[in-house]
Amino acid sequence: MNDFELWLEFEEVDPENWKKENDFCNIHVIMKDGRRYGINVWTYDFLKTIVEYDKKQGDNLNGLYQVPPDLFVKELSRDCIEKTINDLLKIGNLEEVLNSSIVSKDSE
Repeated sequence: MNDFELWLEFEEVDPENWKKENDFCNIHVIMKDGRRYGINVWTYDFLKTIVEYDKKQGDNLNGLYQVPPDLFVKELSRDCIEKTINDLLKIGNLEEVLNSSIVSKDSE
């Protein structure tokens, strides 16, 4: 049993129209102790896709840089993300393990 609940954007918004291995989404992690996290998640393949898109569109100096998400994963699936969050929590609190933008102002 997890010490958290997950809300996954790809399950809530058009669940049949997500590219499991090449897309991005937002997730919410709600800890049993009341802490809440909003995390922007990209797949590894989406990084390549967004760089190519920026080259074509001229964004981010023609793909010279990317402002990274909070977390990269292999695929957008409940199983992958749940395992990832469980493993990260074994290392420490999410606000310590991931970048600080994931901390909701409501949790302070």
